[in-house]
Amino acid sequence: MLKKLVLIATTALALAGGIGAGTASAAPVAVLGGGSGVLVADSTGKGKFDCTLTTIGNDAAGRLVGITAGHCGVPGDLIGAEYLPDAGAVGRIVSSVPGLDYAVIEFDRGRVAPTNRVGNVTITGVGAPATFPGIMCKEGRTTGNTCGITYGELFQNDRTYTQICVQQGDSGGPVVAGTTLVGMVNAYLGIPCIGPEVGTNIQTVLDDINRGGGVGTGFTVTG
Repeated sequence: MLKKLVLIATTALALAGGIGAGTASAAPVAVLGGGSGVLVADSTGKGKFDCTLTTIGNDAAGRLVGITAGHCGVPGDLIGAEYLPDAGAVGRIVSSVPGLDYAVIEFDRGRVAPTNRVGNVTITGVGAPATFPGIMCKEGRTTGNTCGITYGELFQNDRTYTQICVQQGDSGGPVVAGTTLVGMVNAYLGIPCIGPEVGTNIQTVLDDINRGGGVGTGFTVTG
């Protein structure tokens, strides 16, 4: 029997002093992409979580948009770059869907430089997850780049199960097959880096965003 699903976010530290600090003209520009660590704070700047950005790109309206795990925050929460807290708030969560466990971030284009490569992961497009016994990899702010065998959609619930090592803070990390983004990290079962990783399929996320018609509609990854 599958053990209890464990969501993987962790409390952010030293966030209140970084999020919202400085002015737009003085703050440095943060380079962010799928696999970047992000700090999440409420509207007062109080830290909530450290998570990982799934991807960044543009929507059909020309907005700079990112995606992460839904349990990382709620609409109105502020987003900062973990590696560059002095940049302050560089974006804001505009929607969060608990059922599929994803959140949409609108970034300030003047404060963020998007990249398609973070660590050992490069994202050039989106696609369907690999099937058993394929290999998929992820980039997370806690455990970095790890790979593992794919078990597939065991329960036909738009989630793919893999043997990728994930721990707290990897939530939202991009799951890729080669350079194709296929999902995000949402949870692990039982013991971190031993129990299977559970991730929502990215095409399911994008389809749901498009049905909503708001920020993120028509999303394309940064090339």
